[in-house]
Amino acid sequence: MAKTPYAPPEQGALGMVIDALLILALVFVSLSAPLWVAQLRAPSTSAAVASADAPKPTWESLGQNAVMAAQWEKLGKDPSAAAVIINNRFDYAVNPVKLGLTAALLVIYYFFMLRISEREYREVIAEKFDR
Repeated sequence: MAKTPYAPPEQGALGMVIDALLILALVFVSLSAPLWVAQLRAPSTSAAVASADAPKPTWESLGQNAVMAAQWEKLGKDPSAAAVIINNRFDYAVNPVKLGLTAALLVIYYFFMLRISEREYREVIAEKFDR
């Protein structure tokens, strides 16, 4: 008795296009999300107006030496434009609740993927050997 070779199920062209567009959209959103968050956290125009009365920063007041200042100028930044970047310190505070929720979400996702993979693995084995 000759066995027929295994032929996996095929996805249609429309399904492949939809999958490709969905992945492309997810990549775009994941790469754009930090920019959107930065725009939401940017100071308002009222803060910009209030800072307009402040004295203009210099490279020395920003703690930049001549080499650093030259590199900033190569990037096309003057002291006032660089001051926004230099003075914007990263907040290293960790929120334990958010960290715990993220960890829980990753663990749940891991077990979800493990369960789905096991189900698909059993289907492939059944298609291949249970004939």
